[in-house]
Amino acid sequence: MQKWLHAPEHRFNEKGIYMVTAGTYQKAHFFKSDKELELLQDLLFSLATHYQWNLEAWALFPNHYHFIARSPENASSLKKFLIHFHANSARKINLLHHTPGRQVWFQYWDKHLTFHNSYLTRLNYVIQNPVKHKLVKEAGLYKWSSASWFEQFAEKTYYKTVINFKIDDVDIYDDF
Repeated sequence: MQKWLHAPEHRFNEKGIYMVTAGTYQKAHFFKSDKELELLQDLLFSLATHYQWNLEAWALFPNHYHFIARSPENASSLKKFLIHFHANSARKINLLHHTPGRQVWFQYWDKHLTFHNSYLTRLNYVIQNPVKHKLVKEAGLYKWSSASWFEQFAEKTYYKTVINFKIDDVDIYDDF
């Protein structure tokens, strides 16, 4: 008999590249202001460095986020990284909102990206996500994502390769 899961199963056994998506409790927009999104982004950068995860793409929104990161030798540290990120961001946003103990994060989904084309498709998906959610007309205009950074620092041919990957049919939970 197969085990019934109440939440996505998380397996961080292998070194590699992972995509993570997380949503807030009841899809609430807890991170609405520039200050709140900046808090979330600074914490993501700080903890990625602390846990030695190399961020390759990210997009942060009032009620969810996506990121793609390359693991250190021990990929199992992703669980600790995410627990730390969710706990600290919840504490900090609740302090700002004067709502101690409020649940902020609901659950997260992760995917170990083992196929190169899947990786490139998801990289473009994260980069284009602010456009998908109709927040900006061009991804590089959204301040809390890697789009402008990627456009500025990636080799031009690599940038064009990634941006040309179709994202219409990619299977990513993003019902926000």
